[in-house]
Amino acid sequence: MPKCSPQQLAARKEEIMNACEALYQTKIFRDITLKDIGEKTSFTRTSIYNYFKSQEEIFLALFEREYWLWTAALEKMNRTEEPLTPEMLAKEMASALQERKLMLKLLAVNLYDMEENSRMERLVSFKQAYGASVEQMQLLLQRLYPDMNAGENRRMLVAILQFLHGLYPYAFATEKQKAAMDAAGVPYEKRSIEEMAYEGLQRLLQR
Repeated sequence: MPKCSPQQLAARKEEIMNACEALYQTKIFRDITLKDIGEKTSFTRTSIYNYFKSQEEIFLALFEREYWLWTAALEKMNRTEEPLTPEMLAKEMASALQERKLMLKLLAVNLYDMEENSRMERLVSFKQAYGASVEQMQLLLQRLYPDMNAGENRRMLVAILQFLHGLYPYAFATEKQKAAMDAAGVPYEKRSIEEMAYEGLQRLLQR
């Protein structure tokens, strides 16, 4: 690792992550290489290894950043003093999810490969971000239903997490997917993440 201040180190990692995010707008996960990322930064492919040991680690760092932003949105919801209702919480979460398209897109990627090809320290850091978001969601559910026991809280949380994994693919089908659905006679209705999240969460938040 080159000698640099913590601020310089963080800035260099951000540059690499931002280049990866930009590439991810037009290319799929498995087609993005360290060479591609290097060409969009001030780093060579070799020097990127000083900061991330694999393509998967860069994506995992992006994922971690997205989870912290999602956690911040959940914390903001938890700071409100007015009583929560399922409709109100669904609306707030749906609005926040509309801003987290990258997180939802990453949720649709093969997380097993991403985690398996990352160092333990990188994976632990990611799990801490994930865990912080889970904790905030559990607190929101407890505020919504103060009499809810731990088992019921967990079941509702898991249902919401499973739902989030499927949001992006339904909202953003590729042209190839849409062509295949058309050929198969399967209707495709274009809807926003916020619309689908609001409807789905309203159902999941009911007891």
